[in-house]
Amino acid sequence: MVTDKDVERINELYHKSEKGGGPGLTEQEKKEQQMLRRAYIDSIKANLGVYLKDIKEQDEKKEEDAKQAFQKEG
Repeated sequence: MVTDKDVERINELYHKSEKGGGPGLTEQEKKEQQMLRRAYIDSIKANLGVYLKDIKEQDEKKEEDAKQAFQKEG
C-alpha cells in the first residue's frame, strides 16, 4: 500500500529531477523513484480492480432482482 509519505517522496524526486541546472537524481534516487512509481501504479490498479468488481456484483444483483420481479408479475 502506498502511503501519503510515499506520494510526497515521489513528488520530491520528481521536482528534483526537473530542476534545471541542478545535479538531478543520483542512480540510487532514480531506482527509488522507479520503485515508488511502480508501487503507486500497482496500488491504483488493485483499487480499480476491487471497485470494478463491486460494480459488476451490484449490476448482477440488480439484474437478478429484476428477473425475480418480472417472474412474480408473470
